[in-house]
Amino acid sequence: MNGSGTATGRSTETEVDLIQCRGNGLSPRQRWFSLAELILGSAIVIGHNVYHAIPNEVPILVVLGLISVRLRDGAWTAMGLRWPASWRRTVLFALGAAALRILLGALVIDPLTAHFWPPAVAPSGADQITGHVMVALRWLLIVWIFAAFGEEIGYRGYLLTRAADVGGRSKAAYWAGVLIVSVLFGYGHYYKGPSGVVDSGIAGLVLGAAYVLSRRNLWVCILAHGFIDTFGVTAAFFGWQS
Repeated sequence: MNGSGTATGRSTETEVDLIQCRGNGLSPRQRWFSLAELILGSAIVIGHNVYHAIPNEVPILVVLGLISVRLRDGAWTAMGLRWPASWRRTVLFALGAAALRILLGALVIDPLTAHFWPPAVAPSGADQITGHVMVALRWLLIVWIFAAFGEEIGYRGYLLTRAADVGGRSKAAYWAGVLIVSVLFGYGHYYKGPSGVVDSGIAGLVLGAAYVLSRRNLWVCILAHGFIDTFGVTAAFFGWQS
């Protein structure tokens, strides 16, 4: 068992290193194409959330991302959708990222933004969760499919990868991508108002940092996002937020 796990871990790390090497070998044409994809993705995010000119960006980004990464990179492992070397480590990493995001929101971001703007606007229908089991379960299904999987594939898996492409997928390029995509993620929650945009932007920073620090293990982000939103639904169900 231990030998097999070690071999799997080394294989996964080698795969990540190979992806890194391929990124460093991106041609100028490939980088420009990635920049065009990043600009298109940004326009889709802003076009829906700010101007309401196009349908919801998440399904569009998921489809574009899965097709783009498959065709251009050869496999979805390039965005981090690979079997983790250790699920236990992946879950613990995700729990740590989720706890950090929740604590930052409650203890730092919310008190800070309260000095400048009204509280963040909750998603439509969230006020119906309190005390209603079926409504809460329906919300859990939505946040795990749409937010945890959808937003993480679209934002961290796709847009962050393309942002890093522009800089040759160097470490600096990935961290720059974290910042860029965090801003987009904030605007992806424009309906929440200024406080919500800042709060979601910080959430994007935490999730993006978890993505990079976990050697681009997208499962860390998917699970962390799911844990964060599960906590939110649970808090709403029991009325803790009020």
